[in-house]
Amino acid sequence: MKPLTEQEIRSAFVNCTKGEAKRLSVPRDLADRPWDHLDFLGWRDPQAPDRAYLVLASDEGPVGIQLRSSDAGPWQTRRSMCSLCVTVHTGGVSLLVAPRSGKAGQQGNSVGAYMCSDLACSLYVRGKKDAGVGSRLRESLTLEQQIERTVANVAAFIAKVTA
Repeated sequence: MKPLTEQEIRSAFVNCTKGEAKRLSVPRDLADRPWDHLDFLGWRDPQAPDRAYLVLASDEGPVGIQLRSSDAGPWQTRRSMCSLCVTVHTGGVSLLVAPRSGKAGQQGNSVGAYMCSDLACSLYVRGKKDAGVGSRLRESLTLEQQIERTVANVAAFIAKVTA
């Protein structure tokens, strides 16, 4: 993924108002992010732990969505699998919900998926970050195919948000 500026990130959001995009907490360490190892940019808001953001590069430019997570419950201590990168975590997967864009979102419609709580899917797939013993299942797919699958899963989720 090519490095993104704060302005590119803020203008990429499709499921929030321009005012909300202007106020959201963009990571301060953009220059230090491992851009060469990222397929998308994902982060949690340090001031509001229930908020998360995801930005994916596309042919039309970056597309961003805001997400919300539910309160932590006893289910989060179980082993769960991320629906984006297929990494298994104990307590490291959250149900993240995105309001749909446009009129559907204004009416309260949303889309959800179980994702790595830290949104570091790209790093888990590449083995740059470890989720613990048994976190990455043995697969016959090559690393490149696993990366393509992760990107396709993120793109499919964003397509549901923008549909």
